[in-house]
Amino acid sequence: MRRLIPVSLLTFMAFSPANAVPAPKIAISNFDQLAHPLPMPYNERVHAEKAVAEARAKAKKANKLLLIDLGGNWCPDCRILGGMFDQPDLKRFMDKHYEIVTVDVGRFDKNLSIPAHYGLNDRLKGAPTLLIVDPKTDKLLNPGHVTALADARSMTPQAIADWLAQWVH
Repeated sequence: MRRLIPVSLLTFMAFSPANAVPAPKIAISNFDQLAHPLPMPYNERVHAEKAVAEARAKAKKANKLLLIDLGGNWCPDCRILGGMFDQPDLKRFMDKHYEIVTVDVGRFDKNLSIPAHYGLNDRLKGAPTLLIVDPKTDKLLNPGHVTALADARSMTPQAIADWLAQWVH
């Protein structure tokens, strides 16, 4: 008898570096267990380039990865991800390994100089778009996988944690 492996797990296994840090065990099993209302993490009034530069400096100083979360408050997947970042099990992990900065990209028509800086010059393919950056070299670590969480609603909370953990060494 063949065992089927969930697509999200296959994606994780295919791209997970061998020396990745284990993901935290997430206590919740579905997004209905997140605090409601879901957060609205994108502030339209923030100067995006300044916020990214400050977050990069903090990440570099703290020896963390920089996670640039490109999205909008209109996007349910973005808000679910924001709720996951507030979930205690994942929050502890993220605080230890990542400096997170959220960038409002409107309806893919604002602050596009940020993704362009990392080689994403075409229209963004989904939201959220997550750029995982080495703050020391300012290089994108997840090219080709920046929209992996753009359909977060179809994933489990644990699959999101697993995806985020794979970039941490």
